[in-house]
Amino acid sequence: MYKICSCCIMDTKADPSMVIEENGKCERCNMYERTIAPNWNYGRGHEKELLDLLTRIKKAGEGKKYDCLIGLSGGIDSTYVLHMAIKEWGLRPLVFHVDSGFDLPLCVHNIHAICDKLGVELKVVKINYEDMRNFQLAMFRTGMACLDIPQDHAFVQMVEQFAVDNDINYILNGENISTEAFVNPAYWSKTYGGSATDPVFLKDVIKKHSPAPLKNYRFTNTYRRKIWLPYIKGVKVVKPINLIPYDYETIKKTLFDEYGYIAYPQKHFESLITKFVEGWWYPKRFGYDVRNHQLSSLVVTGQISRENALERLSKPPVTEEEAKKMFKQVADFLRISEDELQSYFNMPLGKRNDYKHGSNWLVKIGIKLMFALGREKRVRK
Repeated sequence: MYKICSCCIMDTKADPSMVIEENGKCERCNMYERTIAPNWNYGRGHEKELLDLLTRIKKAGEGKKYDCLIGLSGGIDSTYVLHMAIKEWGLRPLVFHVDSGFDLPLCVHNIHAICDKLGVELKVVKINYEDMRNFQLAMFRTGMACLDIPQDHAFVQMVEQFAVDNDINYILNGENISTEAFVNPAYWSKTYGGSATDPVFLKDVIKKHSPAPLKNYRFTNTYRRKIWLPYIKGVKVVKPINLIPYDYETIKKTLFDEYGYIAYPQKHFESLITKFVEGWWYPKRFGYDVRNHQLSSLVVTGQISRENALERLSKPPVTEEEAKKMFKQVADFLRISEDELQSYFNMPLGKRNDYKHGSNWLVKIGIKLMFALGREKRVRK
């Protein structure tokens, strides 16, 4: 039986495992209202916490060229972090961009527009094309839905390693509650995906499907990110946007007025691969739309109305003309024919259990502990 939350726009089509509780709201909305909203308070009242954080960052950076690192994806969140770091917080960031080969022209424009205007040095590192192509093709051959892993995994590993290599103790992350209160439904990963930080899964996929071994691609894992990085190397990932009010429309206007930054029609549309899979492949092949949880995040945090979200959801993420163009671009990147790419679209849906996975009991315990301590501030269900 089809059900939809009375508060947000999550429904049983987007997440068949979704639970509607007695008040008519989904478990995500109730969890958000009980455990996140009261302490976060829409970013208000965190002035002392923000000041303390900035003081620690500046102290750790004394005598160094940089006091923090910002991984600039070209998306609005990381762009706003850079704006605030320079304009409001007086920080000296090393600005780092990972080029996966999928950057769209608008992304390139936005990145250079703000860096040029602010006069900051931009470090760009390209992922080895052969590795990226082989890993990405391997993921398509799984028939699964976690097609953004090759790009995203590299982003995380390279940004973290760059901080270590440059003796930087703080990475400023654009992740925030205002636009990302709800993460991808866990049902998707449990059924059609795998963990982006599970090397057992990733290496099994590569072994079975990659046209050739990866030569330069570097992997990370949960231990490296949660233990080695912060406690052994002393590098902390912080999310300062959660400590200030964040109004998406106001910020979009600010970035346009200051830098000529042009917002994307949908979150993550700065990259060809994410625009393609989230805007066309996933809705058409798997029947779910990432906008359900993305727009639901905006609804529960007061960024847009539920009616507005439903109206947006009623329209396709991309036009068929856009999809056709991207289909060819992705096939060209993978050096395969469009017929071969179509065969991956038509193949039976791949399942999580088709591949090996590392033990994740420690990860689950860690997430629950971080949530209980208030360190994890987004709903993971």
